[in-house]
Amino acid sequence: MATQNYKVIPRKPLRWWEKLYIPQVIAGMKITLGIMLRKPVTLKYPEERPTIPKGYRGIPTLVKDQNGREKCVSCQLCEFVCPPKAIRVTPGEIDPNAPDAEVIEKAPKAFEINMLRCIYCGMCQEVCPEEAIWLQNEYSLNGYSRDSLVHDKEKLYELGGTLPDKHLKWKKKAEAQAHGPAH
Repeated sequence: MATQNYKVIPRKPLRWWEKLYIPQVIAGMKITLGIMLRKPVTLKYPEERPTIPKGYRGIPTLVKDQNGREKCVSCQLCEFVCPPKAIRVTPGEIDPNAPDAEVIEKAPKAFEINMLRCIYCGMCQEVCPEEAIWLQNEYSLNGYSRDSLVHDKEKLYELGGTLPDKHLKWKKKAEAQAHGPAH
């Protein structure tokens, strides 16, 4: 049979003041008092909101340009690149009377983003050639039903608003077509 090789270490008995745990209680009260005197970190949400860090990826929305034109041209790249398949784009025809009808081939008839599936990766914004999808700084997203969290085109434009177009490529293309080919 194997012998057990272990050593018993004798402990010193507690003294009478150590049995009262007064030093430990005083140390705990000192920590509690220090925390009580600090400035609180709790915010009165929703009146007070935390600062959003730069580069935060919030909810995806659709934006219009400064002229109120839909920037989305139904290329469907956002739909194809979306990892959880949260985006659905249904292309539609452009109104022939629209000012950009001669240069823009199509526009979204329907555009939906299922916010329950969205993982806020930002790939839709990165791939959009028209800069029509933008991730907003909104982080408080809620609803009363699953259907209310499937944002349609109108809701996406309401959340996104207007974003000035720095390039104005459709305006430049329309002007180039109006003047004809350059010689």
